[in-house]
Amino acid sequence: MRRLVLVLGAAGQLGEVMTEHLASHHEVLARTRAELDVTDVRAVRDAIASLCPDVIVNCSAYTKVDDAERDPLQALSVNALAVRTMARAAAEIDATLVHYSTDFVFAGTEQRELTEEDPPNPGGMYALTKLLGEWHAADAPRHYVLRVESLFGGPSARSSVDKLLDGIVAGREVRAFCDRTVSPSFVFDVAQATSALIERNAPFGLYHCVNTGWTTWSALARELARIVDSPDAQIVDVPMKDAALLANRPQYAALSNAKLTAAGIPMPTWQDALARYVKRP
Repeated sequence: MRRLVLVLGAAGQLGEVMTEHLASHHEVLARTRAELDVTDVRAVRDAIASLCPDVIVNCSAYTKVDDAERDPLQALSVNALAVRTMARAAAEIDATLVHYSTDFVFAGTEQRELTEEDPPNPGGMYALTKLLGEWHAADAPRHYVLRVESLFGGPSARSSVDKLLDGIVAGREVRAFCDRTVSPSFVFDVAQATSALIERNAPFGLYHCVNTGWTTWSALARELARIVDSPDAQIVDVPMKDAALLANRPQYAALSNAKLTAAGIPMPTWQDALARYVKRP
């Protein structure tokens, strides 16, 4: 069934891929930040009311984790208050709202995979605004909140994975956290999972939309070196405590995607996703 889908934040890392992928299955209206400022309440409500989409996919986000400590109002406006506007507008036209959150909503102190049932405990302003965004998105009766983590991929991406890969290929020393555990998310797999949730009419709610498994950043860097056949790559392990980071990061943030799998949408492993990204044409 083809639907009318409105993608907000369409010029970002996730928005670019989401727009292209959904356009192969649905009629897509893409709006960049320049075309529609998600913090403009009237503009967002008017756009949604006039376009009357079946699905609203919110790819907009304020992701400057450390800057959010200095400028919490901007992070709050984009990550939470804008989502409240979308949720209210979606409810008025009975549209489905898709919103993306983050592993940062967890403290990351427990050495185990975290599920959607685990209580969040944000450790900074960015994390707090993202959690508020989750709660606001859930006000829409028809909603999917998808937590993604360590997002990488996309035609114009400059993610942490890209920076590591560039350094390895160039033969430079690469420094990576040896004690921050993550479950990376490949944007193409996130887009496919989003499309599948919509098309399957899966149960609404919260899902962890990450690739299967978990790794540290230094182990991920070594996997990148293996993929590009650079056995002599200079990868330096760095403990998180040695980094001058203003905002807290969850140290152990392995997320379980079992709920997504139970909905009939299994996610490839992070190693498989990494290899597909590096070996892309």
